[in-house]
Amino acid sequence: MPLDGSFQLTERQSEVRKVFATAARYILVYGGSRSGKTFLTCYAIITRALKSPGSRHAIFRNDGVDAKQSIGNETIPAVVKMAFPGLQLKWREKDGFFELPNGSQIWLAGLKDKERLDKVLGKEYVTIYLNEASQIALDAFELVKSRLAQVIKQLDGKPLKQVIYVDLNPTTAAHWTYQIFVNGIHPADGLPIPDHETDYAHTTINPADNMANLSVEYLKSLAHMPERQRKRFYDGVFSADDDNALWRRRYITHEQPPELERIVVAVDPATTNNPGSDETGIVVVGRDASGRGYVLDDDSGRYRPEDWARRALSLYDQYEADCIVAEVNQGGDMVEAMIRAAARGRTVPVTKVTATRGKHVRAEPIAALYEQGKVRHAVSLPQLEDQMCAFTIDMDRKSLGYSPDRVDALVWGMTNLFPAMVGRKKQPPAILMPTSMPIAR
Repeated sequence: MPLDGSFQLTERQSEVRKVFATAARYILVYGGSRSGKTFLTCYAIITRALKSPGSRHAIFRNDGVDAKQSIGNETIPAVVKMAFPGLQLKWREKDGFFELPNGSQIWLAGLKDKERLDKVLGKEYVTIYLNEASQIALDAFELVKSRLAQVIKQLDGKPLKQVIYVDLNPTTAAHWTYQIFVNGIHPADGLPIPDHETDYAHTTINPADNMANLSVEYLKSLAHMPERQRKRFYDGVFSADDDNALWRRRYITHEQPPELERIVVAVDPATTNNPGSDETGIVVVGRDASGRGYVLDDDSGRYRPEDWARRALSLYDQYEADCIVAEVNQGGDMVEAMIRAAARGRTVPVTKVTATRGKHVRAEPIAALYEQGKVRHAVSLPQLEDQMCAFTIDMDRKSLGYSPDRVDALVWGMTNLFPAMVGRKKQPPAILMPTSMPIAR
């Protein structure tokens, strides 16, 4: 397929393509924001699909909606327009894949969408791409590796190399991507990875490498970010956990929970979802009969008030929770009204909590529970765990450029489950009482 004359890779992007052409089976591309990682990888996937009729390729994000909107509606059409003018892709909505004229398929899926994920993972692929891997757990990487199994020939009769691409804006050096691709150590057992030098490759690309396609103003905005964000989104480097953080990585262990006697959904709401707004922390926690705590889920993000309320209620139903714990310092009446509206006439127990002490004062007893081995995580929760290991007593929200809302939600939830251990009396729930009878669950 001829390239459009207006399309040309930057010098650094051409170097990344050379890494793609190596014999490595697993390739990590990391770096700052808008450096062209996603565009370049989708370009490579479409090229591979064109070279091998009937081949299958899968692109995963943590959330399926994000995969369809960001990759399906934006990146792939942009790549086709710029690099493959005239190429007709058919979107198969029912199954969720693009079909090329030669019969090749490019599937899009979310790793959280378990029902559809089973269908996608029921097939074999010659290419798998994990996009925005900072949001993706190690278990998901191990899972999709088992589907890299399609054997397919190129037009020249040679076999097409099976490959997994992974990309992200780098987070902490404890993240599985850094440990596996850079250190060559598997986080599950701490042992060296066999054949690491031949099977694994990693490369970097940053916004400065894509200056031809970015505005000077955008690059300046990245360069002037607070230090932690600048390192991630402009310099494109992995950062170390803060030595003064209340949590250490070794405190965070993963274990499937037994039957739980109490489950709560904790919400630390933001009042807006504008660019630069705080996230709304939404974390599900539980306690078993022996008094051990478990973190079951983290669905935090930037949402409109009505959206976080719906998500909180959905988790309340999914986990058959006992109540929703909501921090009401910001917009107390609004918080209650949003949950009431999402409940649609149902009775939902809500415990309203108010912050009267500093974040670190509330968090210290919960961090102590982790240190004592009294809390486990049911699954890997990378964004929450990174935030925990960056949370210090003297953390300055303004200098960091963000508020630790995931940690706040975790702390509120655990405080509700362990009132005696944190020296606070358990607050009774406020019942959002509808006019109709409650619906039994």
